[in-house]
Amino acid sequence: MKNWLYPTLLACLATGVIPASAGDDEKALLKKAKKIHERAFTVDTHADTPMLLSRPGFDVTKDNDARTTNSKVDYPRMRKGGLDAIFWAVYLGQGPRTPEGHEIAKTKALGIFDAIHTTLKNTGSEAELVTTPQDALRVGKTGKRAIFIGVENGYPMGHDLSMLKKFYDLGARYMTLCHSSNNDICDSSTDPKGAEYQGLSPLGEQVVAEMNRLGMMIDVSHVSDSTFYDVVRLSKVPIIASHSGAKAVCDHPRNLTDDMLKALAKNGGVVQLNLLSDYVKTIPVSPEREAAQKAMLEKWGVKDRRAMMGAMSKLSEDDQKKLRADFMELNKKYPVQLATVKDAVDHIDHIVKLIGIDHVGMGADFDGGGALADCFDVGQYENFTVEFVRRGYSKKDIEKIWSGNFFRVMKAVEKSAPTEMIGK
Repeated sequence: MKNWLYPTLLACLATGVIPASAGDDEKALLKKAKKIHERAFTVDTHADTPMLLSRPGFDVTKDNDARTTNSKVDYPRMRKGGLDAIFWAVYLGQGPRTPEGHEIAKTKALGIFDAIHTTLKNTGSEAELVTTPQDALRVGKTGKRAIFIGVENGYPMGHDLSMLKKFYDLGARYMTLCHSSNNDICDSSTDPKGAEYQGLSPLGEQVVAEMNRLGMMIDVSHVSDSTFYDVVRLSKVPIIASHSGAKAVCDHPRNLTDDMLKALAKNGGVVQLNLLSDYVKTIPVSPEREAAQKAMLEKWGVKDRRAMMGAMSKLSEDDQKKLRADFMELNKKYPVQLATVKDAVDHIDHIVKLIGIDHVGMGADFDGGGALADCFDVGQYENFTVEFVRRGYSKKDIEKIWSGNFFRVMKAVEKSAPTEMIGK
């Protein structure tokens, strides 16, 4: 460092006065990021927005306040955040693994599909159902939002493999094999009872084969490590982790180890970054909040926060409203410390360094728990592109993260299906 520059730098740090050139550099960076973000086609591969579609008072065409409605996704905020396409999840929490339980789950899942289709029919001037990358790009050119569908948890199919074709025909292009508990398909990464099959069940192996045949992406988010390796071994096409992270950065069972990431890359797959703070960064626990949260959950008959979404799906609309109010009061009294965009991009940095730029994307889990301090909803998604530029990612790299990598996988899976299935 030149002798004259060092004392000047010290003076700047001491006084807090930054030379005009530093401010100019920041303005140039923001301008560059904005331009890249506007031109990139952006995709988020996981949102639980369908749970809100039938909620009284919720309107996906309105700009909803995330902090008072607990809604993170709507069309105005997608436009504000520059998000072109999103996967809405047909989510069912794990219930009784009985013929009756499976039938109830199937009926509920079909009802969610219907709610999505009805919403898109009624809001056709703003959004459109899509099933292929080509569809999404076409819709994007019209200025409308492109809505894909995924199924989260294979529970609703029961033991009926033909339901996979039914889901596919209704527009689903991926299925997450399980959720927070084991099901008849596989072991989950977070079931308190531990492993049941040491990976995929015999039914699960059939599910993998049938999804490959249909050209339906297999989603390994939520599955146990052993299940992951079984899927990688059996799948003939690339797989996805629609909303996960790097375990080396945040040690949580929902994230993928370095060895799993390497296996995913060898398979040709992609991991989409989850923005649920607990999976992004290890947050210090507040004993006071933990005690208050435990008492609140016990009041509603819920054993822990992981079971929250499943419990809500079983409540009446009035009770769901009361439970949300309880959570808002809890958050007001004991604010949650959220991870940041910088913390989240640390995951992407790690993944890129480990397996390259071609195997990572974005899958926030908005409306299912995803939220960062500076990316609380889809309206703040440009903050990620700003951080990518700040860290030296090229325009080409950023385009790969936002959609290129995921669309590559989606096209590869499509090619495995019979011709008549493509774009159906």
